[in-house]
Amino acid sequence: MTTTAAPPPTIAAEPLGAPRASLGDTTVDELDPAVPPAPVPFSERLRTRTRSGHGTSSRAGFMSDLMRGTCTRDDLVRLLAQYWHVYRALEQAAVGAATHPVAGAFVTYRLTRLPSLEADLAHLAGPGWRDRLDAVPATVEYVDRLRGPASSSPTAFVAHHYTRYLGDLSGGQHIGRALRQRYGLLDEATTFFTFDGVPDPTAFKDEYRARLDSLPWGEEDEEAMVTEVLHAYDLNARLLAELDAERGLGAAPGPATAGPSTAVATGASS
Repeated sequence: MTTTAAPPPTIAAEPLGAPRASLGDTTVDELDPAVPPAPVPFSERLRTRTRSGHGTSSRAGFMSDLMRGTCTRDDLVRLLAQYWHVYRALEQAAVGAATHPVAGAFVTYRLTRLPSLEADLAHLAGPGWRDRLDAVPATVEYVDRLRGPASSSPTAFVAHHYTRYLGDLSGGQHIGRALRQRYGLLDEATTFFTFDGVPDPTAFKDEYRARLDSLPWGEEDEEAMVTEVLHAYDLNARLLAELDAERGLGAAPGPATAGPSTAVATGASS
């Protein structure tokens, strides 16, 4: 992949198809058995196939404690420090992906998170925040994945882009609000969870999924993306578990053994 200085155009919504004609409560398709059923969009199949990456850990562990207000400010700094490494690698990969005919369609400056992470860390940890960026092992592995396959494979890049940013859009505002309420933080300390460039997250996610549905991919590429999304979920779940282990709340799981994680941390399910 090659780099480019200019940001790609904003993702444009694409029609997902016109509604079928109906007769009362019965659709025309149902009346004519010769008409094949409408294909399930890839975005929906992707969400269904990766559903195992969502669920119970949104109600337990590090993120749940953070939302309940039982973590410390240092715990939040530790989380944001891990994300700093992850988003620096992902957004470096996005520079190279921006000119790719497929992956570039998903790259937009509106989603950029690294400046917000740095602002939040400076607010929470002070001018020496860069001295507090120690990465847990899962974060190191996550970054290696983003600098390796996600920087050379369009399917891997889109998988990680989808997993992180749609998860952030799904839960970010809710988590930012909870952090301000539970810990008395100012807006300036939770900018990572706010997307000023995306005033309507629901509409943006719909547009994003429409772009997924228009990808010129065959079954092999789609399977590769499903596999990489599940791998991203596992990496993030282990990252959170290792932060819990630092707090003395249990041993961190090994690869491919972690349970599902929270929406803002990994999920693109909403």
